Amino acid sequence: MRAVLLVLLLSLQGCSTWLFYPVKGLPITPERAGLAYRDVWLQAADGTRLHAWWLPAKAGVEVRGTVLHLHGNGGNLAWHLGGAAWLPEQGYQVLMLDYRGYGLSQGEPLLPDIYQDIDAAFAWLATAPETQGRPLVLLGQSLGGALAVHYLAEHGDNRARLQALVLDGVPASYREVARYALSNAWLTWPLQVPLSWLVPDADSAIHAMPQLQGLPMLIYHSLDDDVVPLANGVRLYQAAPPPRVFQPTRGGHVQTFADATWREVMLRYLEDPRGFVGLRRLAEVPDPQSPQ
Repeated sequence: MRAVLLVLLLSLQGCSTWLFYPVKGLPITPERAGLAYRDVWLQAADGTRLHAWWLPAKAGVEVRGTVLHLHGNGGNLAWHLGGAAWLPEQGYQVLMLDYRGYGLSQGEPLLPDIYQDIDAAFAWLATAPETQGRPLVLLGQSLGGALAVHYLAEHGDNRARLQALVLDGVPASYREVARYALSNAWLTWPLQVPLSWLVPDADSAIHAMPQLQGLPMLIYHSLDDDVVPLANGVRLYQAAPPPRVFQPTRGGHVQTFADATWREVMLRYLEDPRGFVGLRRLAEVPDPQSPQ
């Protein structure tokens, strides 16, 4: 059924609407996960009112930095809380943004309008008292990572503010991922090539990645990803200017941080984004549970 709807969208519109599957409303809040939070309201340049969650670092834990979290294309903040909920306990405060049309945010998600939403998040972070003088990291998962790469390529001022960019399960090419999705359904398999060419590809991350000069990057991608195949992460790594690290993982699409191993990798990476060399660094981290 979803494949049929995708065919209709591609055939009738041939535009960026196929990228976004927003859900209105919020079935849960971070309180359900035992997290402190507050609602943050932003305004995009075109006047669209946007909703975000601010997750402060856990009380009593030293603040190590701020993470701007950009989620994937389905659901809303509530669906993607797991990608960031583990960070406050580690000393990272988080701004989780819902794009226009998602959750409690107004408007309709379209390209290029949605880049204004990322701009509004950066503007809020630039003035929030809690963020001043602290390292800023952008964590983009799936579509959120692709949006981030294109945005940062065109906004060097905000790119320069980042200590690092962390990407998780990010599509290298919108068109190629659409073709992959079409090839997996018998109804759309014969039309995968012509229909995929209806998908605009100019904003795809693979085109913008070479412009992110000087920005340290950690690129996660799962060997088991059946939504955005592993080749996407490999291609982005190959296109990225150094310093960058490619970290293969296991598990489903953007389920990376359900595994403590990959959470630990990100924490160690953020200690030294320009010197981190990959998973084997974990061998140097003492296990506090091990007998001495």
